[in-house]
Amino acid sequence: MLFCPFFCNFVSCVLKYMNIQTIKNRFGIIGNSAGLNRAIEIAVQVASTELSVLITGESGTGKEVFPQIIHQFSHRKHNTYIAVNCGAIPEGTIDSELFGHEKGSFTGATDKRKGYFEVADKGTIFLDEVAEMPLATQARLLRVLETGEFLRVGSSIPQKTNVRVVAATNVDLQKSIQNGRFREDLFYRLSTIPIHIPPLRQRGDDIILLARKFASDFSEKYRMPAIRFTPDAQQALLEYSWPGNVRQLKNIIEQISIIETDRDINSDTLKRYLPEAFTTKLPAIVSQEYVDQKTFNTEREILFQILFDMRKDISELKQQVQDIMNERNLKLTHTTYTAPIKENVNIINKSNLTIEENIQDTEILEFETLSIQEKEKELIVKALEKHNGKRKLAAAELGISERTLYRKIKEYNLS
Repeated sequence: MLFCPFFCNFVSCVLKYMNIQTIKNRFGIIGNSAGLNRAIEIAVQVASTELSVLITGESGTGKEVFPQIIHQFSHRKHNTYIAVNCGAIPEGTIDSELFGHEKGSFTGATDKRKGYFEVADKGTIFLDEVAEMPLATQARLLRVLETGEFLRVGSSIPQKTNVRVVAATNVDLQKSIQNGRFREDLFYRLSTIPIHIPPLRQRGDDIILLARKFASDFSEKYRMPAIRFTPDAQQALLEYSWPGNVRQLKNIIEQISIIETDRDINSDTLKRYLPEAFTTKLPAIVSQEYVDQKTFNTEREILFQILFDMRKDISELKQQVQDIMNERNLKLTHTTYTAPIKENVNIINKSNLTIEENIQDTEILEFETLSIQEKEKELIVKALEKHNGKRKLAAAELGISERTLYRKIKEYNLS
């Protein structure tokens, strides 16, 4: 009696695995990781419903395959499927692209045009990079999801559509909501069923399977022997973080397949193709946590912040050196060195320190305070004077937008 439930469970698992494997073969999905299999299961389960789906995951993980799975396993599979990259459509034309427009509604509208939501009626529309959608367009999309109605640009007559919406993003929408860049009500409408695609670095041995598949594909495409990875190269593939995910892996395998004459690829050869592989970077520049602390308008402002933090670190280092000298009864002496001033260089290093022992008197080393705000103000004033107050030219000289320059002028109360 105990054997029967166990056998039924076993058969159920086998059938489930076979179904997932069939879907992978059909849509060209490579891998067996638990996260990937779970995402496929949810996509198939939700396909028969009318619920909106939000697919999340880093760029390059293959999110675009899952809306196709949902469409093909739904009753809408014989109707239109349209994929729209919201980030690739200019803000001024996205409403027209999605909802259509009437003749004469704007300059260049020489005829009436149907939008994607009208064309995809009774089908599925996939909105990729939905976080890039302007707030005004988000409001229009919310109306479609709630009532099935939309207005063409330049029209006051509501149009009806019956569309299944699947959206995808590589952005943290909760943070976008907090920053006022995404509507909270739209988020809850879109994410009725969330599907998360795991990044490549979390998929374990899938990396090796994908690398072999791409090597085989490019061997056939370029009519040359397939590259093979030695055990140490396979280990290097597993240890690398793959910030560009599957897309990056495919690109690198293609490069190696074309360039390398030796078809046996070891770890040393592989690492030449991995950008910044296994190297230590400056945390002040590349740390994600550091960048997320503040939204910067220009690269110049990032550099100013880094310089400010460096000054703080130098002050702390000075105090530590002073404490050590006091403990050892040593004396700090310093000579002042003034670096030659070069054109376009606004930071002057004035400290060249030497430590001498057996000197009784202790002197306190002073560091010249460098004010980031004063330097920025000085640069703005010089640029404005150089271009006789013309803000557009001054902004170009400073490498910032005219809007940012205007804000800085108000901030520093410059006339």
